[in-house]
Amino acid sequence: MHMDFSPAAPACDEIAFDDFLKVDIRVGTITRVEPFPEARKPAFKLWIDFGLTIGEKKSSAQITVHYSPEELVGKQVAAVVNFPPRQIGPFMSECLTLGFADQAGAIVLFSPDQNVPNGSRLA
Repeated sequence: MHMDFSPAAPACDEIAFDDFLKVDIRVGTITRVEPFPEARKPAFKLWIDFGLTIGEKKSSAQITVHYSPEELVGKQVAAVVNFPPRQIGPFMSECLTLGFADQAGAIVLFSPDQNVPNGSRLA
């Protein structure tokens, strides 16, 4: 299934609010970043701290255009934490880090503009 993430994409089908509540979107702080040379598209391996309840989760993110590993460590990001883990090459991704495509299609991370506690759920 191909999803169109461009600004011209039509709106998705309407869903019930209860369906939205099933998606657990939390804020966490990136604690570690490594290159991911085995990925098909340029990506980083991220370790994200979601606080005491969720803990640390790993994510593969195609964010190499706008970010360097050094500037990512300590950055808070939003991620879906209740998808099943997904094997991406030799790496097990445990959450989906959220972002938006810029005009050229490169991903810009979705993060709070002020620090919030790790593990905070999207309200």
